[in-house]
Formats: sequence, structure tokens, C-alpha cells
Amino acid sequence: MSDIRIDKYLWAVRLFKTRSLATDACRCGHVKMNGLPLKPSHTISEGEIYELNIDQTHRTVQVKSLLANRVGAKLVENYLTDLTPQEEYERIQMVRQYAFEKRDRGTGRPTKRDRREIEGLKNW
Repeated sequence: MSDIRIDKYLWAVRLFKTRSLATDACRCGHVKMNGLPLKPSHTISEGEIYELNIDQTHRTVQVKSLLANRVGAKLVENYLTDLTPQEEYERIQMVRQYAFEKRDRGTGRPTKRDRREIEGLKNW
């Protein structure tokens, strides 16, 4: 088990839903080690630290041990150490809290003027 690809590992520890999403993230430069983007075929080893950009979240993870097959969510902590600062999770929680628009029930669709005001608030 010495030659495990980074895309397969990220999929196996449930950081990505599918292996093809993990491969695409590597190809787009969202997976880095020491600030340098990695190819999907990069082989991993224990103790390495990776920086990931997943859906506006900047995560930092360290490899505890290698695995080839996908594991259950409860077993992920045996193979991965999450080094992401708590501030990042708080930032994401805040973004999710204010990311959607809420309209009172029964007010109908926004008018053209309402839409312009909404867009103005979003683009501040």
C-alpha cells in the first residue's frame, strides 16, 4: 500500500463525494502541498500536510495512515487529522447563515425595483 494516489485518498477519506470530483479538484489546483498544486497522480505518504479548497472552505489536513478503499465516516479520524483552524469553520457558518434570501410569505415575486435593490445589497 505504498503507492496511493492523492485523488483516491481524498475520496477514500470522504473529503470528496466522488473520485472524479477529487481528480478535478487536483487538476484545477485546489489541492496543494507546500503551496504548490498537485497532480491527481501524486503519491502520498504518512505525515504529509495538504491544503484543500472545497466549496469556499480552505481546509488543511494531515495524513495519519494510508488506505486504498473508502471507509465509513466514523473511521475517517483514524486516517486523517484535520488541522483547519476553528475560525475557518466559523466563517463558513456565517456565510451559510446569510447566504440565502428570505421573503415574507404571500408577498409574491419581487418587482424589477426590488430585484435591483437586492442586487445592490449583494454586490456591496
